[in-house]
Amino acid sequence: MGIISGIVVYILIWWVVIFTMLPLWVKRDESGPDVTAHGAPEDPKLKRKFVLTTLVSIVVWCIVYLLIEGDIINFREIAEKMSEQDYN
Repeated sequence: MGIISGIVVYILIWWVVIFTMLPLWVKRDESGPDVTAHGAPEDPKLKRKFVLTTLVSIVVWCIVYLLIEGDIINFREIAEKMSEQDYN
């Protein structure tokens, strides 16, 4: 995996993880002022979620990197098999 593809994979992993983290630790603000949206969180704890997302993404990226570099998952081979099936 090259540097650019590694960065792209990390960014994709980070976005998937942040969207799974956003609903965690959310309490609806039932007694808030009328200017807030119904169901808006009291304290979204975004800093905590960004830090946790970054840490989880690093771990997941390392696992993906090891799978690709260890040739456990070979995307070129998978693509060749898929293209052979298309012609048959």
